[in-house]
Amino acid sequence: MFGRPTCAKEVSEFPWAYDEPETCRFLEGDVLIKPDGGKRGPDRKKGDLVAFPSGMSCIWKAAVPGKEHNRFG
Repeated sequence: MFGRPTCAKEVSEFPWAYDEPETCRFLEGDVLIKPDGGKRGPDRKKGDLVAFPSGMSCIWKAAVPGKEHNRFG
């Protein structure tokens, strides 16, 4: 399902916007994703699979370093 390389995240907080749909499998770490104008979402952790729609904007807050696989489109 995921042919893309693994993406590593350091402890950080940053805004992000999706130009196209993205599916993300969390391999390591713990992250909070808060959609712009929305309520705090659930923390995402190892093993979670999340689909982000095109046009979504959010804040990512990585509490610990992590890794993920992504699929775009």
